[in-house]
Amino acid sequence: MGKVSYMKLKGSQNLRQRLLLSTLASTPILIEDIRADATWPGLLPHEVSFLRLLETISDDCHVEINETGTKLKYKPGIVMGGGYLEHDCGLSRSIGYFLEPLIVLGLFGKKPLSIKLKGITNDPKDPSVDTFRSTTLPLLKRFGVPSEGLELKIESRGVAPKGGGEVTLSVPIVHNSLKAVTWTDEGMVKRIRGISFSTRVSVQFENTMIHAARGIFNRLLPDVHIFTDHKAGAQAGNSPGYGISLVAETTSGCFISVDTTNSYARGDNDDNEMDVDEKKELMPPEEVGEQIASLLLGEIEQGGVIDSSHQGLLFLLCALCPQDVSKIRVGKLVPYGIETLRNIRDFLGVKFVIKPDPTTGTVMLKCIGCGLTNLSRKLS
Repeated sequence: MGKVSYMKLKGSQNLRQRLLLSTLASTPILIEDIRADATWPGLLPHEVSFLRLLETISDDCHVEINETGTKLKYKPGIVMGGGYLEHDCGLSRSIGYFLEPLIVLGLFGKKPLSIKLKGITNDPKDPSVDTFRSTTLPLLKRFGVPSEGLELKIESRGVAPKGGGEVTLSVPIVHNSLKAVTWTDEGMVKRIRGISFSTRVSVQFENTMIHAARGIFNRLLPDVHIFTDHKAGAQAGNSPGYGISLVAETTSGCFISVDTTNSYARGDNDDNEMDVDEKKELMPPEEVGEQIASLLLGEIEQGGVIDSSHQGLLFLLCALCPQDVSKIRVGKLVPYGIETLRNIRDFLGVKFVIKPDPTTGTVMLKCIGCGLTNLSRKLS
């Protein structure tokens, strides 16, 4: 067997995306100096968990971590997909952290993917499972992903610090490749939909959040519906919390989403720390509702066919398209989006032409896809 040549990288930034692109491009990577100077050097628990997830859905994938966790060798295998898989995402990041790379990998698997993920379903850092269901999955359909077999079921909710949530993700495979898009018309907002949830607190918290959010939206448009999802018992996870996810749907079929969750912060592993954190007051539900409504209006004002949290995924899907031109319009480029463009260039060799549009304050991006085809699928 020949010697494996590794692409050498440094540092911990964008580790999840680098691993995803390494798998898609079948490029082995060697990452050094992972938080080498930090108090707790090396890989964090959620990064190790993500590597375990890659091992779960792949065949012949090889992971090597040194003793301090500051050096990682990753040789990607073949994405197998398959049904009845399970993965515990742990409690250091929410399930949303794992979902984005998982849906992209699932598309290029040998068999359709069905996996149960356990952990935190809603937290302020990562997109919530509601946003994935309402915005991320419709985004995939733009690129020719079949809607049959593409779904996310929320079995139970769990917020920080103790989690207890559970979701089941199903992703169909693309039979050849994705479809290039020309997607530049964001349209006008025609309706707002949303879902509020609460776990281990009074259902009144949800009603207050909805009332506050509607107070802002109803001045602007009449078609606003925010549903409630109050969980009790085993379905409410292990910690108290509440939150809301909102989606603005436009006349051209774009979905702009924001979400927020309010729960007690994760303490350190020391139980006493946790008690100190638990005493902190949570933000009143009225403020949560007003704040999230303002955030959504801010995202709409920026323009573009998606919200800022979906920029990275949109760029990646364009880069994976056939060797055809994709053209998209986004609002202001966010740091994660810019990092994604750099990683796409390094791993897939795809460069985007970026042209600001001064009249609307938006940015137009064009690229020719790398033509990734699903070679691991079963040929009938």
